[in-house]
Amino acid sequence: MLYEQNPLLSGLHVFSPDSPTACRLAVVDGVVIRLPQITHYKQYPPNVNKVYSYFECRRKKGGTQLNEVVFFGLQYLLKKYLSGRVITEEKIQEAKIFYQMHFKQTVFDEEGWRKVMERYDGRLPIRIKAVPEGKIIPRGNVLFTVENTDPDFFWLTNYIETMLVQMWYPITVASISREFKKILAKHLKATSGNLEGLDFKLHDFGYRGVSSQESAALGGAAHLVNFCSTDTVPGLLMAQQYYGCPMAGFSIPAAEHSTIISWGRSREKEAFERLLDQFPTGPVSVVSDSYDIFKACKHIWGDKLKERVMERSEESCLVIRPDSGDPAETLIEVIKILEECFGCSLNSQGFKVLPSYLRIIQGDGIDLNSLRDEGWSSENVFFGCGSALLQKLNRDTLNCAFKCSYVETNGKGMDVYKQPVTDPSKGSKRGRLSLRRNSDGFIETVERGVGKPEEDMLVTVFENGSIMQEYTLEEIRKNARLQDDDVISFHLHAVPLLKHSFLTNG
Repeated sequence: MLYEQNPLLSGLHVFSPDSPTACRLAVVDGVVIRLPQITHYKQYPPNVNKVYSYFECRRKKGGTQLNEVVFFGLQYLLKKYLSGRVITEEKIQEAKIFYQMHFKQTVFDEEGWRKVMERYDGRLPIRIKAVPEGKIIPRGNVLFTVENTDPDFFWLTNYIETMLVQMWYPITVASISREFKKILAKHLKATSGNLEGLDFKLHDFGYRGVSSQESAALGGAAHLVNFCSTDTVPGLLMAQQYYGCPMAGFSIPAAEHSTIISWGRSREKEAFERLLDQFPTGPVSVVSDSYDIFKACKHIWGDKLKERVMERSEESCLVIRPDSGDPAETLIEVIKILEECFGCSLNSQGFKVLPSYLRIIQGDGIDLNSLRDEGWSSENVFFGCGSALLQKLNRDTLNCAFKCSYVETNGKGMDVYKQPVTDPSKGSKRGRLSLRRNSDGFIETVERGVGKPEEDMLVTVFENGSIMQEYTLEEIRKNARLQDDDVISFHLHAVPLLKHSFLTNG
């Protein structure tokens, strides 16, 4: 795939769609070369003319799991890899040579792909119906369906499975990020009486901890469905390019250890003061544990630079960052030292709050209950999460799967399914599917083609090479916003998974 490097964006490689070779290589990567379904067209029964498949996050009994997911990311994959004229003679020949070398026999369906090129000008005769992006859907329900629109190209449906199953990643990140938001909202509401600043409470530090630029973009954008605080630039660019949001997230000037220790141990106070001088307005974050976080808070911030700190305003607050030691113990000790030096006040809920010009950001694990038990409001602390948010997960975190549920042979339909005797949880759905909200208000999947079209929540988003429905990030955020029930309570069974995810900042 062709990239252009922009040195002003932390080494980010930006895909250049205007390059004459960009489309060719992107499509070969996404559709022709990387998919293992290359030989499937030889395996279907004779006279099959329709293959219909679906994607879900299966519900698995037992163990720690999230009960619901945030649907996000399909629009990016469709726009980047499937829309438009994606098949050309040049690509067909390239794939033919590639697979002859790879399999050491002739397995590539040259004739089938040429028919796609000639009959549809290289556009894929596929229909995809999906949940609107940002919608919150209980586990175990259909999220999108795929089917061929031309009976000659039944093999296309599952040919694109590998690329589409990569939806597991943005869905999982967005879902875990939203669970974090529920927990933070619960504690913020309980200790402050409101949810002010919630959208900035969890900062994405995960850029350096992911496996690729595309992972950073997809995962970073998925987090931005729920929050507006990030240092993962590719996620911002993805939201801008594919979801119509000029600027989806924000950050503040922040010191790192290199900019502090470059002054030398004896000049740590000068290093801190430099930050205050360089950024007199707006918040500034200063990592303060290069040598001794407790002495830094007590003797430098709380003494030598105390007046400079107190001169700042709520809009230009100093954010102190501990970055080592036991997270819970360190945070409590730091906040107590700052209380001794700067004082505190009680909010309307009776919890302690540091002066508005002073806050803390905790980039490692923390038990919010311990903070509350010590009488402190969650207002005092921002949180950061890195590789645990964007990297420490996989397709099985939410048991994501893509399965065939319906076929037609000579025009006659048949519901199909899998039901492994060794693992009933991997049983699949049957027939054509629809998604509805039932009379009790619960979302459910209707199988075997008996759903009513007017009740179906699935929307046609792609058909015959064209994007049929687009969503802006603003619309997606509205779909994913927390409800009152989310703030009052959250899934207690999810706490172990989420608590673990606070253990590293990448």
